[in-house]
Amino acid sequence: MLRELLRWGKAELSSFPSGSTDAEILLSFVLGITRTQLHSQSITLDEVEQLRVADEFRDSIEARKSGKPVQYITGEAPFRYLVFDVGPGVLIPRPETEILVDEVLHQLQKFDDPISIVDLGSGSGAIAISLISETAGKREVHAIAVEKSPEALTWLHQNIAKFDLPIRVIEADVATALEGIKCDVVVANPPYIPDEETLPSDVADFEPTIALRGGVNGMDTPRAFISAAVRLLKPGGLLALEHHEVQEVAIREELSENFQEIKIHYDLSDRPRFTTAFKI
Repeated sequence: MLRELLRWGKAELSSFPSGSTDAEILLSFVLGITRTQLHSQSITLDEVEQLRVADEFRDSIEARKSGKPVQYITGEAPFRYLVFDVGPGVLIPRPETEILVDEVLHQLQKFDDPISIVDLGSGSGAIAISLISETAGKREVHAIAVEKSPEALTWLHQNIAKFDLPIRVIEADVATALEGIKCDVVVANPPYIPDEETLPSDVADFEPTIALRGGVNGMDTPRAFISAAVRLLKPGGLLALEHHEVQEVAIREELSENFQEIKIHYDLSDRPRFTTAFKI
């Protein structure tokens, strides 16, 4: 029964680039198992469970066909070693951002404990939570997550509570957040997509515009985040900023006055994905 159901789901999503994977994720979610278990275990369901699984799977396939992201259907988004709660109103964490976290963890070796981190525009909290969870018991690292969207804040608080981490949350715009505070590290994945750029419908129609669009050429919001980092960072402090692949030169120019050791980092597709720099 499950094999036929999965075959049907894959056929229904065949027009999606990741339709086959999406169908497997959705069926695994309805069954309450992992994708590995879906393929490696013999699963037996009674008649009542068969009906429930079939109904819920069909509903999830229809939701995906409407363009709704898989992560919003399941309410979950894997990121590095954790699975974050997500839903409408918060940006879905992307695999590309995992590389930024990895680089920041590497750069923390240059700092003495205690280390203070500010995550600007934290969203689901994926960056801050990953940094704190992966340094727990190894380094003394403290994090503040800054977010202004009420919808995103709901998910941010939920994820911090889920992983039971001592991360302070500040509801504020980055331009005014944490006046008078200085920190060692600023991390950010700001809205950086140019207003004029066409996005896939499952992104444009479902994910929050406030977390996607960065204004003309996509640089308005990154500039604001860089200005905040200049204000917040101690001399020698680290900035790690994700950006659009076409913004490499513009980001470097924005950083040149107040930062040194400016370095562009590339994603797995060899595209410029984020920049690190140290405050002068």
